[in-house]
Amino acid sequence: MNIHTILFDLDGTLIDTNELIIESFMYTFKQYGKELSRSDAAEFIGPPLRDSFLQVDANRADEMIATYRQHNLHHHDHFVTAFPNVAATLEALHRHNIKTGIVTTKMRHTVNMGLKVTGLDHYFETIITLDDVTHAKPHPEPIEMAMQDMNAMADSTLMVGDNQHDIDAGKNAGVQTAGVAWSLKGKEKLLTYKPTYMLDDMMDLLKIAGV
Repeated sequence: MNIHTILFDLDGTLIDTNELIIESFMYTFKQYGKELSRSDAAEFIGPPLRDSFLQVDANRADEMIATYRQHNLHHHDHFVTAFPNVAATLEALHRHNIKTGIVTTKMRHTVNMGLKVTGLDHYFETIITLDDVTHAKPHPEPIEMAMQDMNAMADSTLMVGDNQHDIDAGKNAGVQTAGVAWSLKGKEKLLTYKPTYMLDDMMDLLKIAGV
């Protein structure tokens, strides 16, 4: 079955927020008298913030989230860029009537900031954020909600992401999946989650979609 719909994770897939996220986690931990290495900070990338901070200190999770968000928003535009060939790929998919959407564990306000600063804010037919769902990825709900918005069928939909929860969410929703080799987790790690495809460059999507 040909691909008619492509859903993307945002952070680490379309836009490079890795450095911003790592810095924000390290800053937050430091404010609470905890040391966090860069590699340990990178492990937090992917799941919803609340899940990450509840693991660290359930009693102070809300405070830590507020600290993280304040730092993250303040430095956002300085750090965030689109990954190579993202805009060109989206443009080509758009021209060939491939529908595109975003499924992310971020909140809508910061999603909009990221899309605006990278100039990607006009490509997507639907954007499903943490604010829109009861269950975040890897639960299938966000992907199913996006497909419903776009009148998409599971067997012609592809979910693209940089993390295990993106691949697992795609599988749970019954769609094809693609990992991105530029994931901070590394290509080899991502391959262990058995995505349908592995993208070495965003342009690889054009071949997969038959464009």
